[in-house]
Amino acid sequence: MAQPIRFQVPPLDPRTELAARLRSAPDDHAEALLALYDVVQGLHDAGVLDLLRGALGSGDALVEMAVDAAKTPGAIRAVRNLLVLGNALAAVEPAFLSDATRAVPAGLRQANAQEARPPGLLKLLGTFLDKDFRRGLAAANDVIIAFGRNLSAKERT
Repeated sequence: MAQPIRFQVPPLDPRTELAARLRSAPDDHAEALLALYDVVQGLHDAGVLDLLRGALGSGDALVEMAVDAAKTPGAIRAVRNLLVLGNALAAVEPAFLSDATRAVPAGLRQANAQEARPPGLLKLLGTFLDKDFRRGLAAANDVIIAFGRNLSAKERT
């Protein structure tokens, strides 16, 4: 009759494999390690590492200061205002916001390029004949009307 072959798995020591990988790491990753040393040296030169070391040493005090600052009425209003602004930006169509953000720098460039004297009455009246001006004025009027509607709704409640 056949005899079973005994198979014994030698016990694995994960530290042995890790030690071998650690010994070969400087050769395998020399370029990355040099780049990391440059980054760490830059952080040290800028004082960031000292700042982080101080922050770690006084972690509880920093948390207490942050909590105290966050409990002020101004901080609470600021967070609420940021949330409201975020909701307002989420409600705006991206195409409209893109048009508005392109228009502001172009308008400022044009205003800066014009002469330093304010425009005369005839030039201002001529501006009313420009269809783009009237379209922008109508959009501004719509925003003001909606704002006023929200103000009067606030009075009713």
